[in-house]
Amino acid sequence: MIDGLVDILGLTARDLESAAALRLSAGAGIAPKVFGQAQREGVFAPERHVHLPATAAGWRAAFRVGLLTVVRTVEEINEAGPTAKAVLRLDDGYEVECVRIPMRYADDGSVTGWTLCLSSQVGCRMGCGFCETARMGLVRQLTAAEIVAQVVTARVALGWTTRNLVFMGMGEALDNVENLIQAIRVLNDDRGLGFGLDHITVCTSGHVEGLRRLSAQGWKRLNLSISLNASTDETRSRLMPVNRKTPLAELQAALIAYRPRRNFAFAVNYCLMPGFNDTEADAWRIAEFTRPLGRALLNLIPYNPGNLPLTRAPTEDEVVRFVGWLRTAGVAVRRRITKGRSIMAACGQLGNAELRRTGRPAPGPGLTRQALVHAVASSPEPTSIKDSPC
Repeated sequence: MIDGLVDILGLTARDLESAAALRLSAGAGIAPKVFGQAQREGVFAPERHVHLPATAAGWRAAFRVGLLTVVRTVEEINEAGPTAKAVLRLDDGYEVECVRIPMRYADDGSVTGWTLCLSSQVGCRMGCGFCETARMGLVRQLTAAEIVAQVVTARVALGWTTRNLVFMGMGEALDNVENLIQAIRVLNDDRGLGFGLDHITVCTSGHVEGLRRLSAQGWKRLNLSISLNASTDETRSRLMPVNRKTPLAELQAALIAYRPRRNFAFAVNYCLMPGFNDTEADAWRIAEFTRPLGRALLNLIPYNPGNLPLTRAPTEDEVVRFVGWLRTAGVAVRRRITKGRSIMAACGQLGNAELRRTGRPAPGPGLTRQALVHAVASSPEPTSIKDSPC
């Protein structure tokens, strides 16, 4: 809430109807039209739907649509297609990042479907050693409206259409579970953006309490992705401090209990880091961890070095060898093609170097919409970086 105004982007259609009935003396009946226009077009224009100026004024005195400021975008084009990252400024000056990733292709190689990677926090308190966002620490949670605003801003300011949404950007989504749940409700509302739950994926490093809260929603089609990244407690605790609170056996038990439907399939993400987690024994222990989960697909992610790398990126031969060990151990595995590494938009590369240095929000205005429409600028040193390897 800014200056007492309720942000429509953080509300479902039913929420807005209820809020309008409470806050307005007249004109609550136009709530569905106002909601649809705000969510799909990023426009707040109650005067288009009423005859009396006083009624529109009442709406403007109670509500707002909080689009984010696009600071800049950077783009990488390679054989996998164009990956683009947007740095977005919040009302208080802090910045978050979202990334548009090509995921579906036509026979001629052209991109036919996109995934938008969303942030849930400014920074992150999980402390994963391979992640740029973790170096920021947790600055603050994003509101549900700010989470949804990433989708709406990308859509209306950048023209980024998307088929799928993944919470794999800055932050641990389940560490902000209340706002995450509300944002999913809003994104799923068919009177607005209407994303099906089967097109939304939540990634977690192993936040068990948040996992229980998510399970309690009863969403049978929502996708869940687990960031594993090590096969022993010793190595995982070194790389991911969350493991000290929730070791592998406890995490495995929590995942076994999380089964919204019989044929539910977990996505298990494993960042391959030479010298840390890349032995044949690791592959067999991964198989032991995933076997009791039922259906599971392991996404193998080659490590993307950041500003302070823990190790080097694996070679092609090392990736192929590890994939072979996993398949021999009976693990269903898909190699994740690296996208966005050159613009610090690949897994583990989101963050904000300036905020780490100063602890203050970034100053100055963003780029205008007109400038962004005409050119996607590249930058020699990105202000920010990207998601936890979920």
